[in-house]
Amino acid sequence: MTTAYDVPPVLLIERLKEKLQAEGKIKPPEWAPFARTGVNTEKAPVQKDWWYRRVAAVLRKVYLHGPIGTSHLAAEFGGRRDDGSAPYHPRRGSRSIAREAMQQLEAIGLLTKTDKKGRSISAVGRKLLDSLSHEILIELAKTNPELTKYAGGP
Repeated sequence: MTTAYDVPPVLLIERLKEKLQAEGKIKPPEWAPFARTGVNTEKAPVQKDWWYRRVAAVLRKVYLHGPIGTSHLAAEFGGRRDDGSAPYHPRRGSRSIAREAMQQLEAIGLLTKTDKKGRSISAVGRKLLDSLSHEILIELAKTNPELTKYAGGP
């Protein structure tokens, strides 16, 4: 069985982003074009579809580390803050973005709340990520024959 651990994260997040965007159930909040993704960033993201990419990345992180709350998720998406001549220090990402993304994923049934532990992935969300991972692994196996034994192909 192919899981999200078995494929490159970039390919999985991109494929998941396209799927969530095509379904139309996830919508960026009205403040999304102006929001910075954390105190470590100077400007808002330049990609038009950054919200869908972040929601897909949140779903993958919850799959890997769940159950997880907004504080730990914000730390996952943080970075280092440039304070001029002072040394760099790690900073958390936006908890508002993490919370809003998890609420939207929970509303469409991909995440479930866990008592006092945050949110974890639901069976529907696990099935979605595993099926996309399997598709990606099959495509990778076409270019690299050594992966066919993992993809379940001939």
